[in-house]
Amino acid sequence: MKKIAVIGLGYVGLPLAVAFGEKREVIGFDIKTKRIAELKQGVDITREVSIQELAAAGKLSFTASLDDVADCSVYILTVPTPIDEFKTPDLIPLMKASESVGKLLKAGDIVVYESTVYPGATEEVCVPVLEKMSGLTFNEDFYVGYSPERINPGDKNHRITTIKKVTSGSTPAIAEEVDELYANVITAGTHKASSIKVAEAAKVIENTQRDLNIALINELAMIFSRLGIDTHEVLAAAGTKWNFLPFKPGLVGGHCIGVDPYYLTHKAQAIGYHPEIILAGRRVNDGMGAYVASELVKAMIKAGQTVAYAKVLVMGFTFKENCPDLRNTRVIDVVRELREFGCNVHVTDCWADNNEAEEEYGISLVSEPASSEYDALIFAVPHKEYTSMSVDDWRRYLKKSGVLYDLKGVLPLGDADLRL
Repeated sequence: MKKIAVIGLGYVGLPLAVAFGEKREVIGFDIKTKRIAELKQGVDITREVSIQELAAAGKLSFTASLDDVADCSVYILTVPTPIDEFKTPDLIPLMKASESVGKLLKAGDIVVYESTVYPGATEEVCVPVLEKMSGLTFNEDFYVGYSPERINPGDKNHRITTIKKVTSGSTPAIAEEVDELYANVITAGTHKASSIKVAEAAKVIENTQRDLNIALINELAMIFSRLGIDTHEVLAAAGTKWNFLPFKPGLVGGHCIGVDPYYLTHKAQAIGYHPEIILAGRRVNDGMGAYVASELVKAMIKAGQTVAYAKVLVMGFTFKENCPDLRNTRVIDVVRELREFGCNVHVTDCWADNNEAEEEYGISLVSEPASSEYDALIFAVPHKEYTSMSVDDWRRYLKKSGVLYDLKGVLPLGDADLRL
């Protein structure tokens, strides 16, 4: 069995390395020495893998040195593919990882990419880097596969082994080998795509579809607000039909749904097509932070409050519930917009890491918000610790005329002053 190196040990790479490490020799590589030291001690700060699961992966080792993975034959790259400030794909992490692996490539090696990219990126962007750094010829000396990640951070029901895996390869024989590689650990089975481009396209449209569906519900929420109708009541009624899709309004962030559509639209525009619907959905979702802030300010004014210097508590800062991941959280849009109105905004999150919040967003998290201190409270992320609270627990943070805004529709109708 070929020795595997998993390059990048974040929310995607670590669960994958652990799954393989239960059955075959695997080396997990990450450039962050602190991350490697923690994993060697059985600590996963992402909370995706337990100490018991790490211990069960007896054939898995960790390193921050590329020299330690030089004797591997299969390299699986799971590095981030973010966007820059101009909403353009940032392929620098992927290219740097390709450069590092390219220096190690030997005849017969396979490089498998899991990062979300636009159709064609693996062969048009990554392969030339591998060829340049290795001096080898693609599909003669080395080969490439693509198997897009489908990790859902914080989801303890849909784990890597229980989610069907799309696979592909640069030749029919390599496609078969890559498929067999994953089939060895993915109990849900695999789907072998006919080409790398097909697999790339399949991944990027998964999240584009979700993004558009949420954008539709967000736009409906804005319409229903003006009509004086509760959106969640409407969705509950419509949901009684068997084929109504159960999407809810909210902030759309994270490393996938709020990012991946821009990869597809970037490629579409590069080939001369302007994608109207996808970009329209992105505009709606990107504007939700400003909308939430303006709705809260209106409610505060109606309650007789002075908005300037008002104290607002935001509960929840991660991009989704029961997950410490702060990447591309759109709660920051609400915070920044309220500060533009002159509000004094405090943010608390029982899952988020304060150092990461300060480093990424300049936000110092409040560990224990004071009672009866805030003019408004936004219930932004429904962590299990928060959803178990009663409305009285929520109200205790507020002053007598304080406004409670439930962004996720978790509280019963009537308990919050506002629901998105």
